[in-house]
Amino acid sequence: MTDLVETDGPARTGHAGLQWWILIGFATGLICGLLAYTFANDAPWVQALISYVTIPIGQVFLRLLFMLVIPLLFSALVIGIAEMGEIRALRKVGVATLVYTFIVSGIAVVLSLLIVDTLRPGDGVDRQAAQELLAKSADAAGSIVQSSANAKTGVEAVLGLIPSNVVTAMSNNDILAVMFFALFFGIGLLIVSTPRTAVLKQTIEGVFEVAMKLIGIVIKMAPLAIFCFMFNLAAQFGWDLLFKLAAYVGVVLLALAVQMFGVFPALLVFVARKNPIAFFRETREASVMAFSTASSNATLPTALRVADEELKLPGRIARFVLTIGATANQNGTAMFEGVTVLFLAQFFGVELDLSQQLFVMLICILAGIGTAGVPAGSLPVIALILGGVGVPPEGIGLIVGVDRFLDMCRTTLNVVGDLVCATVISALSQEQRDGIEDTANDV
Repeated sequence: MTDLVETDGPARTGHAGLQWWILIGFATGLICGLLAYTFANDAPWVQALISYVTIPIGQVFLRLLFMLVIPLLFSALVIGIAEMGEIRALRKVGVATLVYTFIVSGIAVVLSLLIVDTLRPGDGVDRQAAQELLAKSADAAGSIVQSSANAKTGVEAVLGLIPSNVVTAMSNNDILAVMFFALFFGIGLLIVSTPRTAVLKQTIEGVFEVAMKLIGIVIKMAPLAIFCFMFNLAAQFGWDLLFKLAAYVGVVLLALAVQMFGVFPALLVFVARKNPIAFFRETREASVMAFSTASSNATLPTALRVADEELKLPGRIARFVLTIGATANQNGTAMFEGVTVLFLAQFFGVELDLSQQLFVMLICILAGIGTAGVPAGSLPVIALILGGVGVPPEGIGLIVGVDRFLDMCRTTLNVVGDLVCATVISALSQEQRDGIEDTANDV
């Protein structure tokens, strides 16, 4: 599936022109909304325009995303896990990579949620306007919001992760249960290698490719939808929107920096026994390539060469981990989704309890594995999570306009994270080999 990876954000469609149209839609919607807020605040025609034109157009876009997100996430997560067993000689490396991915992605998401909960960049907007928009857009997420309202807690929530009927879970938009089944199913494909399972894997890859293509078609609607989202937001929140947008960008960058310069060096020092300064110096070429292209796929050849020539990692392990990492080990994507969901919840005045934040955390961890390589993969996932916690999904319009720069930053974190993963797995594999050799010598 890695050959399908193009970039790590909305630019993943591969059409630079679409990025410009999205930016134009964002800027035009923001300007028109601010003009309406400044000169025609509460005018009947503005309210009519929002109620009968911009909100319906935005909901059509969101409903199309919701329609496709379940098959998209299921197929992507299944294949992302199953691909870790493609090289039978490296099966232990695949399992180690999977465990590492879950642990480090979990750390990344927890850090991002803690930072957003502490700094609360979304607080301070007009609560009445937020509640009005919540009421107007209550239908946007449909049954997703309704299922979230009936969410279980405690032991029931843990048991609810395991679906008794996956078809029912899909029809109820029980995203955690669906993703648990996809994870379990992917592990099954990982450990069962027969001609029939190879055909099944190809079939699921076909589902992924179809869903990805359809998402690409829907994303072409994005400029118009983003215009509508931004007009709605700016017409109701006014100039507060710009200040909150700047705060959001700052918090995303802070979260990414903590992972890059806090967690990764700790892993290098305490697990891989590698000097972090030397590591960042040796991988700077891959970092620059990732930042400039915002593409894991475009950076993969450079990352492979850096792993071989600069980091001196074992070839088989580096190739396996980096190729899989371009699809599955996406710390930056997971952090971005977590920060975005909590920021928008604060912006709209929706307080998330512990169980809801755990829901966000689990989805972001799994989505970091399942949605990497999907055109605009973060967009439907964020919209789905927003609906699941009762936040207007059209809030994604607020972040899409600045997403290109954030995409470059989180892609850099993703690529560096892949190289850290390859370094750690190589070190652990070397320690295991040394231990076996020592035992053999003792005998």
